[in-house]
Amino acid sequence: MDSRNEKSRTIRILVINGPNLNLLGRREPAIYGHDTYAGLVDMVQRHCAARGVECEVMQSNHEGVIVDAIQQAMDEYDGIVINPAAYTHTSVAILDALKAVQLPAVEIHISDVNNREDFRRVSYPGMYCFRTVSGEGINGYCTAIDALLDHIAGQ
Repeated sequence: MDSRNEKSRTIRILVINGPNLNLLGRREPAIYGHDTYAGLVDMVQRHCAARGVECEVMQSNHEGVIVDAIQQAMDEYDGIVINPAAYTHTSVAILDALKAVQLPAVEIHISDVNNREDFRRVSYPGMYCFRTVSGEGINGYCTAIDALLDHIAGQ
């Protein structure tokens, strides 16, 4: 592909959501808010469309499915926004998958993980990600997408 076509190609990003995010609005609303997962997906898709970006949003409660999605993203997407949820604090496998595919990635957390339990301050996937957005509620996804797009544009 020549550079002119490469520059005009639509950017594609993958937004990955980990365990229990499908329960948004029902799970601990004092921490995660009252917005539903469907509302989150709609907001992300509208934000990406407004930015002229194609996106796929997925959620899984299973670590291996998330690893598979990261691996499959290698030849399909330009970057990843990931909320590993509980796997943030436990998954070397997700970290290794991110390192293996070498796509730019931003980590997102709805709550402010640094002001919660001590164990939440360790992020394995975050060790790869060039930025972490935390504590902005679901609007943090827009911040994360914008950071990713700025990073891609600067490459």
